[in-house]
Amino acid sequence: MRAIWKGAVSFGLVSIGVKLYSATEEKDIRFHQVHREDGGRIRYKRTCSVCGEEVTYDDIAKGYDIGGGEMVILTDEDFADLPLTSSRAIDVLEFVPAEQVDPILYNKAYFLEPEGTATKPYMLLRDALIDSERVAIVKVALRQREQLATLRVREGVLLLNTMLWPDEIRTPDFGFLDEDLKVRPPELAMASSLIDSMTGEFEPDVFTDDYRAALQEVIDAKVEGREVVQPEEAEEAPAAAVDLMAALKASVDRARAARGEQPSRGGGGEPTPISSARSAQKAAEKKAAKAPATKTTAKKTAEKAAEPAKKTAAKKTAARKAEPAKKTAARKTAPRKSA
Repeated sequence: MRAIWKGAVSFGLVSIGVKLYSATEEKDIRFHQVHREDGGRIRYKRTCSVCGEEVTYDDIAKGYDIGGGEMVILTDEDFADLPLTSSRAIDVLEFVPAEQVDPILYNKAYFLEPEGTATKPYMLLRDALIDSERVAIVKVALRQREQLATLRVREGVLLLNTMLWPDEIRTPDFGFLDEDLKVRPPELAMASSLIDSMTGEFEPDVFTDDYRAALQEVIDAKVEGREVVQPEEAEEAPAAAVDLMAALKASVDRARAARGEQPSRGGGGEPTPISSARSAQKAAEKKAAKAPATKTTAKKTAEKAAEPAKKTAAKKTAARKAEPAKKTAARKTAPRKSA
């Protein structure tokens, strides 16, 4: 690696000389624009849109468009007196817990290497960061621009992460945020079950850039003059499912199958949150269905119990009504005494 910057980390009254190295590199395959017929590189000339003449680098200045076709031209002298921290200093401002720094703020990463006799204070700062479980918030001037950054430890090396300024983060403004849509508890339970079935340890080395590998194969085949073998077509993504619950359950089953587990079908499988919820709902429905039937049975039993009493009361009433009639008939049939 080649150092792209040299300076010092200002840690209180301690100054730690360091070299800066880019910690990342893009692996994209880059192409040149060429003439299709003879492969010649395409060149672009810097020409002025007003006079049409070709312009050299020495005649190029920075211009700021203020609108309406007007341009403010700035020269090197205009930039010379701007307030800028020392171009060779990384000033530590404070130490904060790493989780308080939103990852969206991170921009680029650089390794810091101690220079000369700075190894011991370098290791002191490194070990202190590890022991305190903190990251250092710093300011640094890179490429003529003051930047906010963090210092943390990665694999025993201090890592400088430049950050975006807070006003450079856009605020999401999307229509769906104002819609009154609610996720049903069963859907949330099934989605949580899907997350659980796909949970694992992050190992970045197991992921590869399949497109770049296939493109490199095409280039190598061109160089060697052999036939290019088309890579197998990737499996098409399933169409959007109408039934969200069915799609979630199918996803859970597929994730379990990928792990060598049995899919969650009815019967012997371990109950999921959604299956437990459904079982509880069915039990409640059965209980509610039995309640009216019990009331009806009790009513019929009461009616049956009251029926003999009704019949006895009816017999007594009939007997009472018949008693006067019997007495009247007896009087009529009795013999009359002679005078």
